[in-house]
Amino acid sequence: MYTHGTSRINDQGHLEIGGVNTVELAKEYGTPLFVYDVALIRERALQFQEAFKKENVPYQVAYASKAFSCMAMFQLADELGLSLDVVSGGELYTAIEAGFPMERIHFHGNNKSLSELEMAVDAKIGCVVVDNFYELEELSRICKEKKYNMNILLRITPGVEAHTHDYISTGQEDSKFGFDLVSGQVHDAVKLANEDEWLKLLGVHSHIGSQIFETTGFVMAVEKMFELITEWKERFNFIPTVLNLGGGFGIRYIEGDTPLPAEEYVTKMIEVVKQKAAESNLTMPEIWIEPGRSLVGDAGTTLYSIGSKKHIPNVRDYLAVDGGMSDNLRPALYQAEYEGVLANRANEEATETFSIAGKCCESGDMLIWDLPLPKANHEDILAVFCTGAYGYAMANNYNRIPRPAVVFVEDGEAFEVIRRERFEDLVRLDLPLVKKVTK
Repeated sequence: MYTHGTSRINDQGHLEIGGVNTVELAKEYGTPLFVYDVALIRERALQFQEAFKKENVPYQVAYASKAFSCMAMFQLADELGLSLDVVSGGELYTAIEAGFPMERIHFHGNNKSLSELEMAVDAKIGCVVVDNFYELEELSRICKEKKYNMNILLRITPGVEAHTHDYISTGQEDSKFGFDLVSGQVHDAVKLANEDEWLKLLGVHSHIGSQIFETTGFVMAVEKMFELITEWKERFNFIPTVLNLGGGFGIRYIEGDTPLPAEEYVTKMIEVVKQKAAESNLTMPEIWIEPGRSLVGDAGTTLYSIGSKKHIPNVRDYLAVDGGMSDNLRPALYQAEYEGVLANRANEEATETFSIAGKCCESGDMLIWDLPLPKANHEDILAVFCTGAYGYAMANNYNRIPRPAVVFVEDGEAFEVIRRERFEDLVRLDLPLVKKVTK
């Protein structure tokens, strides 16, 4: 068993996370259950921050909250000295309710509504990452009406394609995100933003993809950005004070995944930015990054109870669990792969192979294909690792299945941070059929 963070097998042969027995967690909070290893989140955040401090450069490490959002997570991010990326009014509202410092919030998204832009201005957040000309125009109008100057970055698509799944590659030229570099859109955007009375253009943003295991793509993106910066200096007398290089740092989901240490990504970024700034005779800009998955992905484990079994001779054996695509959409969405163990018999030898099926009424609701396990029994507890990013964040009520509870564990204690939905929650927003009376 590959162990992440504080995970270990205790004397009872049970999986333990944060000093807490996961079998006891399943009994107390039910299943499915998301369990987050807070110590691992702290450790990963510190690794990113210490890499910047070691190189003595100005920086912001912003938690990309789309990976997992709730008030407790935002409060933890604040405690860790992180900034916060939000991509919707709902995430911004959660941050406000959590008491997160508004000046450390960055608002992303390719189609922010007018009400979301107004909400960001009213909250006086730290920065809006502008994605297109429509947003640039409307944000300027809103700021003028409210007489407020807003810091902005311009998101650009640098034409760099990370070595990743097509569905989660966002930096190549053909993308719904950002101002295109090849067509020259970005030059027009810089000119407009730099001349705008109500918008303060700090710099540019680039995000080249997700689950990245090397630094080459980041180096290429920085090189592209400095080609642009040199041109902007001459044409518009604009020199960015901030370069946001995005996130996408990979984690280990399965054997064969080879992510780099957090500090290695950061050190390489700083090295190339320093080099290019010196070559261009420019002041070293502040570097922002946006880890999301790499902060919470392998810190999360989902616990399931095993239900039915199905044996198909000479084909395969299925184990069904009490969750599935309603709490982990990634396998169905882009064939994501996971590892897992029986949490209540974690030290037993794997003698059989099972495919783990969810309970949703979809043949594609499969969590893991061909997982080695001991002979599994009804009500054994299956722990699936590395579900901390885009698990609960994408959880849904398909088949009217309530969403799971979430607990944080640290130093032998467990804290429920999201309660399990009840059936009554599922109908809370429903309205009864009222037939129109005809005369």
